[in-house]
This record gives sequence, structure tokens and C-alpha cells, in this order.
Amino acid sequence: MEPSLITENLKAGYKLSTMEFQKEVEIYVDAVSGVSLTLGRNEIFGIAGESGCGKSTLIKVIYGYYEPSLILRDGSVRLYGRKGEEFDIVKLDRIRLQRDVWWKHISYIPQSSMNILNPTMRIRDHFAEILKIHRGMEKDEAYREAGKYLESMGLPIDALSAFPHQLSGGMRQRVVIALALLLEPSLVLADEPSSALDVINQKVVLTLLREKQEELKNTVVIVSHDMGVHGVLSDRMAIMYAGKIVEICDTTEIFWKPLHPYTKALIESLPRLGDKSKRIGLGGAPPDLRNPPPGCRFHPRCPYVMPVCSKADPPLREVKNNRYAACWLYSETVEAI
Repeated sequence: MEPSLITENLKAGYKLSTMEFQKEVEIYVDAVSGVSLTLGRNEIFGIAGESGCGKSTLIKVIYGYYEPSLILRDGSVRLYGRKGEEFDIVKLDRIRLQRDVWWKHISYIPQSSMNILNPTMRIRDHFAEILKIHRGMEKDEAYREAGKYLESMGLPIDALSAFPHQLSGGMRQRVVIALALLLEPSLVLADEPSSALDVINQKVVLTLLREKQEELKNTVVIVSHDMGVHGVLSDRMAIMYAGKIVEICDTTEIFWKPLHPYTKALIESLPRLGDKSKRIGLGGAPPDLRNPPPGCRFHPRCPYVMPVCSKADPPLREVKNNRYAACWLYSETVEAI
């Protein structure tokens, strides 16, 4: 598999301040803990898990977008362009990222992205700004190019002269996706791209993402807690729990025969056509990432828990051909721990 992105041992989280006994105390929220991934070219890769498990933080770290309080403690992110370019995202400062990497090689569609458009700019000016900065186009040429591009995306040309508030939520989301794909980046990161939309607009947006990925043959990362979205779109999937990747494999195999106990619980909670039996959820709650439990972070809720689970953190290892799980159930070294 030719890689488009490789991350190694990513450790990131949020450094926050709180008051305890009238004293200011710094705390650390361990949102991403030792994540290593390899993404191939021409694939849609899904990341699923409960809210608060670190999915969005992982995407921000991959993109190199560190908001206030988000810090990187360890790890590397290497991005590979279409023409053999290689970028070490962690080592590039914000100016280099904006000039050389963002939009051209990697794009980011954040959560609630339809609300990130500048309300004082017409839609055409959003496209023109990117084309002027990265393609050196004059304003009129950029407007013409934006018009042709929007038509190729199946969007109405009238949208170019509108302000963001004059468009529906679904149309704004399609505009944001069009902006992300404008310079044909090799990697697109989409964080919950359809979560704020109704069912009809969800289908339109997800179809647009799939069609453009098939056309550009780039890599798209879809972050969603909705397993139905992954079932329709993703080729491969990673399951996250409490800041860690617990399983990676083809999406079809995730649904038909999940390996990790947490993945099994996710799949068993899904409604099935014609099945009227009661769905049973997981007991307990996700751990507090300010003070995660020792060993496997899922062990307090796991129905298959063993003594080793509370002592040592299981590594993510290949259990079968291209199927990876972080669980002591599949380890041959449990007795030695």
C-alpha cells in the first residue's frame, strides 16, 4: 500500500487550569494517546467512537491545527503529496503550513463547518481568496474559475453571489466541501461532515464526498460517531476509545465480525431490520481522561476482563491478515505479564 499519511505514537491533549481549594491547578486531558496510523492512497478511511473519545483532536493534530490549550507531547505526522513531496507536519510552523501545505496537499472540514464561512464575504470571494493566494490569479480570473468549478461540483452558479446566511445549511456545507477540494489535495480530513444536516442533505453531502474521492483518487478521512455513515462510505475503519485506537480493519469485517469487545458492543447496539429484540448498551461510562485507568482503558466496562487488563496496556497488533486489535484476548504473552 502506497502511503498518503503515516502517524507514529501521537500523544496530544489539553492543558487546562482549574481551581482546587482556592488554588489554580494545571491539569492535562489525555485526548490522544500513542496513536499510530498508515493511510493508503485512494481510500476512504473512517474513524468511529463515542463522543469525547479523541476523534476530533486526532484530526486537528494530523492537520497541524493547534488551538489554545491543545498541545502535542510526542509523535510524528508525515504527509506524502501526489508528486513525491514529503512534509513533516509536526516540524512545520503555522506560516509554512498555510503557505505550502494547507489546501494544496491537505484540507480540513471541521465540525459545524457550515458556520465557519466569513459572514461578511460573498461565496465567490471565499473561492477567489484561495485561488489568489495559492494559484496567483487576479480577482476577475479567480471569479471565472470559481464559477466553472462550482458548476463542475453540481452547485448552482447563483450561490457565488450570495452571502453565507442567504444559503441553506445543506448548501453551506456543500460549499465548504467544495472549498476543501478546490486545489485537489491528496488528503481531506472531514470531521462529522453530515452531523448537523437532515437526512436528505446528509445523503447529498456524503454522495458528493464519495463521487469527488472516486474522481480525484485521493485519501479522505471521515470522522463520525454514526456507524451508518461508515458503513456507506468507508473502505477501512479505526475504532477509538478513550484516546486510543483499539481496532483497525476493513469496514465490512468491522460490521460482520468485530474483534475488540468495544467494537462488538458498538455493532450489537445498532438496530437491525426486522429484529425487534431489545438493544443492550454498555454499562458504565467512558473514563475521565484527566486520570485514565491503568492498563487497558476499556477494562472497567469490558465483559471479558482478565487480571492482566488492569495491569498492562495491550499493544495494537495484527491479529489476522490486515486486521489489528489492541486486546489481551488476542495476545500470546498474557501469561508472562
